[in-house]
Amino acid sequence: MGKRHIFLCADQTTPKCSTREESCESWDYLKKRLAELGLAKGEQACIYRTKANCLRVCEQGPIALVYPEGVWYHSCTPAVLERIIQEHLIGGTPVREYILAVNPL
Repeated sequence: MGKRHIFLCADQTTPKCSTREESCESWDYLKKRLAELGLAKGEQACIYRTKANCLRVCEQGPIALVYPEGVWYHSCTPAVLERIIQEHLIGGTPVREYILAVNPL
């Protein structure tokens, strides 16, 4: 199994935390970067990703959630996602200035 799983609210039915365009841009960036970095496949290094219609934190979006640590992030633009990918998903250190909450499993 992969070592981390990131959920990102994107393409929402009723956009509240960000516009649909902003969230879709972030989702497309996340997919592209994980593939470019070779993290979209494989057993050991795989980072799972899931597009969530809404994570029910309807402000400062797009919102992302990373497991197993249970770290919630706000303002997940492509630039912020790049930091989350490099520092948290790969490096294991959450990006403090964008943390909204921490709720480990």
